[in-house]
Amino acid sequence: MPRVREIEVFRLVLPYARRPESILVRLVDYGGMDGWGEVVDADPKVWAALEEGLARALIGVDWEHPDELGTVPGGSAADMACWDLWTKMRGVPLSHALGGNRTSLIATARIGGDRNLESLVARVNRLVCAGYAHVTLDVHPDWDIEPLRAVRHAYPALGIGVDARGVYTDIDALEALDAYNLSSIERPFASLADHADLQERVAAPVLLDVSSVTELDEAIMASAGRALLLRPAALGSLREVRRAHDHAVAAGWEIACAGGQGTGLARAATVAAASLPGCDLPCDVAEPPRSAQIVTPPVGASGGVVAVPLTQSGLGHTIDEVRVRRLAKESYTTR
Repeated sequence: MPRVREIEVFRLVLPYARRPESILVRLVDYGGMDGWGEVVDADPKVWAALEEGLARALIGVDWEHPDELGTVPGGSAADMACWDLWTKMRGVPLSHALGGNRTSLIATARIGGDRNLESLVARVNRLVCAGYAHVTLDVHPDWDIEPLRAVRHAYPALGIGVDARGVYTDIDALEALDAYNLSSIERPFASLADHADLQERVAAPVLLDVSSVTELDEAIMASAGRALLLRPAALGSLREVRRAHDHAVAAGWEIACAGGQGTGLARAATVAAASLPGCDLPCDVAEPPRSAQIVTPPVGASGGVVAVPLTQSGLGHTIDEVRVRRLAKESYTTR
């Protein structure tokens, strides 16, 4: 039975791009075993919620299973840490504890920000040569048919999805993309009604991003798509991740998993979720920059495939605590 005696919380500034921040939570039980969790680019309120409520919710409290704890202050980082601690104590991988049965995942590589067709095809070529069998292209109203046509012409057998990032208003424009044998059309509109209209007109599944199981159920009732973008961080807890997975499977929807970059911890949880049996679309768990990773082995794809760690319990990775403390902008400990 887990019983937390100490909590450490770290705010990390990551050494790449726009220097994003991650919040890490470390729980230590009375036997000295620990569990880790991460939230990437967290709302400032998360830090306050952790300071004000996490110790009261966990320290000295007996619990048999993370689901018993309900909504833990601090959201997905604290919840992940509880699951990591619990699965370590039971000696099982997180993926198995969630009900996953996959040993490896097909990864997609996201490609955006390239407005030159020759350069775009060259980038896809490098990914194909590295073993990727699927890519996801960012599209928007003045950059969709031409890049898709160029990539499909160069690679007729390549799996291709498109991410519209909710910026389209013209259904006809997106319907035209369906001619290029897409695996999915991700986040095309802002409204469920437009999603439902598009899904009636295209063969590719419309892939929806939701922030709650209630929102997913509304989308299913509205026939607003045929695929779910399952993001553990957006749902707040791994309990809700499993519920969303089960509701999508029951509705006959396909599922793609995706997670934030961060230090590798959040992506490790996404890999565990992506091992669930209904997650049959390529997942977005591409490797965060190595300069930011605090986990061994690193989270990422090799030859376009992501291994699900099964030889270690919990998240399946060793944490470099020295690096965590070096990258920390601030931290605190509660006992």
